[in-house]
Amino acid sequence: MMSCRRATAEGKKQFHSAGRWLMGFMAMAVLLTGLPASAGAQGPAATFPLVSVGYKSAGSPGDMAVVLQIFVLLTVLSLAPAILIMLTSFTRIAIVLSLLRQALGTNQMPPNQIVLGLALFLTFFIMAPVWQQVNSQAVQPFLNKKISQRQALDHALKPIRRFMYKQTRQKDLALFINLAKLAKPKTIADVPTTVLIPSFVISELKTAFEIGFLLYIPFLILDMVVASVLLSMGMMMLPPVMISLPFKLMLFVLADGWYLIVGSLVKSFT
Repeated sequence: MMSCRRATAEGKKQFHSAGRWLMGFMAMAVLLTGLPASAGAQGPAATFPLVSVGYKSAGSPGDMAVVLQIFVLLTVLSLAPAILIMLTSFTRIAIVLSLLRQALGTNQMPPNQIVLGLALFLTFFIMAPVWQQVNSQAVQPFLNKKISQRQALDHALKPIRRFMYKQTRQKDLALFINLAKLAKPKTIADVPTTVLIPSFVISELKTAFEIGFLLYIPFLILDMVVASVLLSMGMMMLPPVMISLPFKLMLFVLADGWYLIVGSLVKSFT
């Protein structure tokens, strides 16, 4: 009993002490909060930046056009990742590398950052000729004020459209033309960009899965051989993946897999 009362008394003392510290801290905070105002009232007036948001009437139609151009530019920048993924070779490369990692059975090796980084730099390498054409035919003439903004956009789309059309299957292109209920185009220029982009994307997906299937076959055969050997030895409780993984890595390294796969991916776009 005595020990309980003593503990209770000590707890009350600690509670009152903490309360006094809290009250003192609040008082100090109030004093510090009021200090800048009083100091500013006695000393010279300090200058602080003031930010305000508002609107006013445009003096001319050109002012409104500049605002709309800035809005369109910000919208394009926000869509830049989707443009990079959907209008370039990034889709095929990223899918093939991901399927290769699953076929090897290495789980998260190489890491996602390595796979995406390799796919990104391979995309830069493959798309470099296209971007050089865009720069020489659209960007530089526009910066030198030789062509208008509309003409620059049209000139920039031509190399990109040629690249996409070259990688697009006629079957996929015909599908979206029929879905859009358009007349049969005679040339590339007659194909709308809104039809060409989805046709290019599904063609890239199909090509990527075809390459991934071909990559799976040798590793799948190796898994089946290892599983049959373990089953014949009566080692049914041992996971075949643990035994086949070193053999897969050895096969991949001896065949110089990265050289063959990266070379085949780059050549598939030529």
